[in-house]
Amino acid sequence: MPFPSGIFYHAIGGVAAASFYVPFKQVKNWSWESYWLVSGVAAWLIMPLVMGYLFIPNLMDIIFQAPAKVLVLTFFFGLLWGLGGLTFGLSMRYLGISIGYAVVLGFTATFGTLTPMIFDGSIGAIIHSSSGQMVLSGVLVCLFGIVVYGIAGKEKEQNQGAHKGNRDFNHRKGLFVAFFSGLLSACMSFALAAGKPIAAIAVANGVPELWQNNAVLVVVLWGGFITNFVWCLILNFKNKSYKEYTVKKEGSSLRVNYLLSSSAGIIWYLQFFFYGMGGSLMGELDYASWTLHMTFIIIFSLFWGLYLKEWKGVGMKAKILLGIGLVLMFISVGLIGLAGNFHE
Repeated sequence: MPFPSGIFYHAIGGVAAASFYVPFKQVKNWSWESYWLVSGVAAWLIMPLVMGYLFIPNLMDIIFQAPAKVLVLTFFFGLLWGLGGLTFGLSMRYLGISIGYAVVLGFTATFGTLTPMIFDGSIGAIIHSSSGQMVLSGVLVCLFGIVVYGIAGKEKEQNQGAHKGNRDFNHRKGLFVAFFSGLLSACMSFALAAGKPIAAIAVANGVPELWQNNAVLVVVLWGGFITNFVWCLILNFKNKSYKEYTVKKEGSSLRVNYLLSSSAGIIWYLQFFFYGMGGSLMGELDYASWTLHMTFIIIFSLFWGLYLKEWKGVGMKAKILLGIGLVLMFISVGLIGLAGNFHE
């Protein structure tokens, strides 16, 4: 049953996306730009090639069979997606983690799901089909759940005094930055859509449909790497943190830091490895993939937050809102899952 299997793979991708930051917590005496760049080399350069050649032996030949326009658009959207990741951090700075995370993912889910349908003109047919109406209902429930989760996050930060001493907190500026972060982060969805001709070439060359998106990810993630590579190097030289790559500091191990950062990058890559597998099994309902991805990220991030006791000490109101938001996320997944039964 391809469609349920697609949802399952999206769930695994969501687990990876929600979990990749955990190894960073054990990195010692390295600046953000240092461990982020090391993880990026693993996630955006090495893993796409390793997994690509593992499942697509003639990988580069297939990629360069694609029209130049397709390669440029796929790479360009990957570049913009990389900018989205950087502005995501700025959103956290102005809004705080809980509110910022919910708001950015809300914008990302909306833009990443609806915009490609509008541009390719398929939204009319989707709206008038039973399966499309079910999927869009799931998208709306997801967005409502994100709003509720954001309100819960605001309650949490007020209960825990998260804004005390934070001079950078600025709700209006944070929402403005979050809007652009969400739009740019959604460019991953645009990039994967732009790269579909590459996937089609892979299938035409005998690659099983399950692995077709591995070829697309190479082009997309190289675009994202360029953005993050340049910014991390700027910070390395500005903060003189470039010495961290080679100079051991007391209380830390270079080998362990490289291992942890690389592990985070590998886990990060796996989210889109499984996303590609899930999308290939969704058929014509692939436009729902992005919402499913965002939904599972939120669900499993929430579980990590509970496990790490990030919600310890919050009031009953925040806990109730958190529970409602979680239920809405599961309803969203259920509605999209039911859409497969209406699909002809």
